[in-house]
Amino acid sequence: MANSLREVLTLYKNLLYLGRDYPKGADYFKRRLKNVFLKNKDVKDPEKIKELIARGEFVMKELEALYFLRKYRAMKQRYYSDTKN
Repeated sequence: MANSLREVLTLYKNLLYLGRDYPKGADYFKRRLKNVFLKNKDVKDPEKIKELIARGEFVMKELEALYFLRKYRAMKQRYYSDTKN
């Protein structure tokens, strides 16, 4: 149980960190994240906890992909502009 608590806290911290660059704003992301974690605070089943942690890790990977794609597009626009001289 203590190990899953540590995993949940680590997941929450990582998602908070990733939420700083969220397109709708960090405050929006923080409120939504807090609501989701509070909604599931009474879950006691270890299998359900593992499932929720896996879903959170999936969301974390999706956010990372979103940020990398945004950075890639920004760099591509800088170096490969469509202006013709």
